[in-house]
Amino acid sequence: MFDHVQHRVVQAPTAGTSTPDLAVAVCNAGGLGFVALGALDATGAGKAIRAVRQGTDRAFGVNLFCHAPARRDPAQEAAWIDSLRPAFGRFGAVPPTTLTEIYPSFRGNDAMLQVLLAERPAIVGCHFGLPVPDQVAALKGAGCRLWATATSVAEGQAIVDAGFDAIVAQGWEAGGHRGIFDPDGPDPMTDHAALVRALLPLGLPVVAAGAIMDRTAARAAMGAGAVAVQCGTAFLRAPEAATSAPHRAALSGGQTVMTRAISGRPARCLCNDFTAIDGAGAADYPVAYDIGKALNAAALAQGHAGYGAFWAGTGAADSVARPAADTVLAISP
Repeated sequence: MFDHVQHRVVQAPTAGTSTPDLAVAVCNAGGLGFVALGALDATGAGKAIRAVRQGTDRAFGVNLFCHAPARRDPAQEAAWIDSLRPAFGRFGAVPPTTLTEIYPSFRGNDAMLQVLLAERPAIVGCHFGLPVPDQVAALKGAGCRLWATATSVAEGQAIVDAGFDAIVAQGWEAGGHRGIFDPDGPDPMTDHAALVRALLPLGLPVVAAGAIMDRTAARAAMGAGAVAVQCGTAFLRAPEAATSAPHRAALSGGQTVMTRAISGRPARCLCNDFTAIDGAGAADYPVAYDIGKALNAAALAQGHAGYGAFWAGTGAADSVARPAADTVLAISP
């Protein structure tokens, strides 16, 4: 799996901030780059994959969201909209009257599957759950290696049972959306090192993810049994990343919290005005993200950046502004 990778550093597929240029830079530096497809349609996904191929002849991965369809509850959605009305009012705006399911799941998305079968990326990674069996069989038949995120041993076992090739052990300290299959289920909140050790008996290679910001942390993860480390926050200040200027500036503060308020799913974000909102009553993912983006747009229109989805892990303050290639070399164990 890592036969052609010089440095066992995987660039996390952080939707919204990862770019083809970032994946290219990581691959050409000897790491393993990923391009996030979860927020793209099939046409956009094909363009992103081809953009990476134009920049590198090395293997890279793509990542997809495999969440269950949103549980639409008109009363809950109306209450969530109403709860955010005062925040919109701060900026002379009103919230939308209805919400939409802005990010389709890969499950049942035949157009996206056809793009992957045509492009055949080396690795297809999955977050929030697993594809349906027919999709798994088709991707394996196309020669793609399959990875999936686990936050628990039970999820790891499901990944094994589905015939996948590797498990990404997402520790509680990791930034961005928690990969938990059932966002309302129990969460062991395990750090990445302990989770790696717990997953190893399942027999698949395990990639460690969660606040791995330097070589010392990478070596510790490898010492716990990981075959590689996956880093997202460490690349947020790279010039090749699409991280916004306010997001980059907020990283130096370093304080993060797990919240549902922004998207409806638990996700680790830098503390800001949005994370101060109680997300317990949020609409389901990704419906809640629809209004979250609308609120951020209303705030930005008035010059206020405090409602951004500034995803980051607990190591945010240790992120460094440097080219992605330099980060690969600095972290490589």
